[in-house]
Amino acid sequence: MKTEVTMLLTLVPTIVIELAVLWLLGERRRKVLCSSVVVNVLTNMPLCYYLLTVANSWGIIAVGELLVVVAETLWYRWFAGSWQQAAVYSVLCNAVSFLAGLLFQLVVLLMRY
Repeated sequence: MKTEVTMLLTLVPTIVIELAVLWLLGERRRKVLCSSVVVNVLTNMPLCYYLLTVANSWGIIAVGELLVVVAETLWYRWFAGSWQQAAVYSVLCNAVSFLAGLLFQLVVLLMRY
């Protein structure tokens, strides 16, 4: 599968999942929800590209995800208000979307056998 297609196939579900998490956390401000879409494009696309083209190991994935959480915390701080709220948004959104991706990969793997 082409890199660009794979990147879109990871970006779209990530955005949907993270918007759902924000919604479940009670976030209704349009500027925060829209900023979530923007920050996911800015962080997910480079990380996905790097993992697809350069390196793909658990260590690299962990460091990449940590960098994304830090970047998104800074981003949410600007739009959401407090540092605590920004950190909760970033950590929960990324944890849920990451675990959903792992679960999806597990299901695909199990369907092959």
